[in-house]
Amino acid sequence: MTLLSVNLNKVALLRNSRDTVIPSVIDAAKTCIDCGARGITVHPRPDQRHIRVSDVYALKTFLADYPDVEFNIEGNPLEGPQANGYPGFMQLIEAIKPDQCTLVPDDPAQLTSDHGWNINQNHNILSPILEKLQVWRIRSSVFLDADPSQIPLAQKLGIQRVELYTGPYAEHFDPQQPHKGLTDYQETARAADQVGIGVNAGHDLNLVNLPSFVAGIPALKEVSIGHALITDALWLGLPETVKRYLKAVNRADGL
Repeated sequence: MTLLSVNLNKVALLRNSRDTVIPSVIDAAKTCIDCGARGITVHPRPDQRHIRVSDVYALKTFLADYPDVEFNIEGNPLEGPQANGYPGFMQLIEAIKPDQCTLVPDDPAQLTSDHGWNINQNHNILSPILEKLQVWRIRSSVFLDADPSQIPLAQKLGIQRVELYTGPYAEHFDPQQPHKGLTDYQETARAADQVGIGVNAGHDLNLVNLPSFVAGIPALKEVSIGHALITDALWLGLPETVKRYLKAVNRADGL
């Protein structure tokens, strides 16, 4: 079964548009969990434009009462401390110790993540970071483009999961040919699964393209969805939206 992890960044972005505490990230997390989500994801960027450091600590405290819910923190491990109170990504990870840490090669100036790591070029950068996560007993996940040639080195580095960047799949999705463009993802997932690396996925997955993607990747353990889910919630309400995404995942799993 594929786990649905809800990314709460856009809830925080809406809150941050005014000097207020609503909408509450914690209330949103509770709603998602109450409706069946089994993962909460945040991507705290150095400028704290949406999820703030205080949110990460608050979620850690809140999720202590939900031991069966995965806390996934994603971000660029090379980002250091900032004058605004951001402690540096790896410093935050060490303090919080989430269930999973997803390493993403995004630049602070980017609106959103738009590519995965080139492990073959950046293995010397990733290796000491992965060793730290292992010492801290945090599951490692690395944001990766659909490229099976990177999996052998991922295995050597001890990467526990790869998160497939699904932006290109979503951008070119055709409802008339829902499995078009899946080949590279399938081959990458198959290669990872064969060497014991778990497969996650995320970016621009929505109610239209999600079922076909999950159905096409049998090894898929987790999808992380934020922008589309929170957007749908503006019309459907958050509880109904989470339920629909769970149905989409479960329908694809054949449950």
